[in-house]
Amino acid sequence: MALILQYLPALLLVFCRITSFFVVAPIFSAKNVPVQFKIGLAFFVSLLAFSTIDQTTIQMDNMYIISIVKEFLVGLLLGFVAYLFFVIVQISGSFVDMQIGFSLANIIDPMTGSQSPIIGNFKFILATLLFLTFNGHHLLLQAIMDSYQWVPLSSDVFIHIYNGQVSEFLLKTFTVVFELAFQMAAPMIAALFLVDVGLGILARTAPQFNIFVIGVPIKIIVGLLLLFILLPSFIVLFANLFSSMFDSMQKLVDFLGG
Repeated sequence: MALILQYLPALLLVFCRITSFFVVAPIFSAKNVPVQFKIGLAFFVSLLAFSTIDQTTIQMDNMYIISIVKEFLVGLLLGFVAYLFFVIVQISGSFVDMQIGFSLANIIDPMTGSQSPIIGNFKFILATLLFLTFNGHHLLLQAIMDSYQWVPLSSDVFIHIYNGQVSEFLLKTFTVVFELAFQMAAPMIAALFLVDVGLGILARTAPQFNIFVIGVPIKIIVGLLLLFILLPSFIVLFANLFSSMFDSMQKLVDFLGG
């Protein structure tokens, strides 16, 4: 019992970081994953991570509360950066939905429980399947376990956050997210814009055509046809996206660890 009480505070700190990571991280934070499974997985992953770090003893004093907040913050930041790169898929899908006309019909996102665009939800499901195919969930577990080598329990995270490097990095990550989302949707947006131009020319040259009646099905047909043509390229596109996600997580860990 004395040995358990000696290492229990450090184990609880590890559990706090990994639990907060699972709350935000993609795949693990899905609404359809039972809460009991998340807590149990976080506990066993915490045991594995605790066995790989330095077996340092931490005293239960006033600074222990600050350490808990620090570990929660590290886990939330790592999971949030990973989740941002999944939001790219939904943002690019919303851009396409506005051009096709699907933005009026939204469906429920199984991961967040909120409404999401149709094309965005389709791309999100495809990205999730490819992420599992690439063993991305294993890499996420490895990332949170390797974070203790860069940001140990005794690190001064608040000092590095106060320097402003972490805030600047998160701001740049937001910029990169919207840039990548627009790049993913740019081919279909450009093609659908040309369809709008063609329909506008047709409306001027042949006013007897009801553009509002024939324009919507033409844009849907062209949009779905382009989506079918571009579908094989999503494998390479999402692979590069996941690579950028893990690179950003590595950079965040570097900033948090100083």
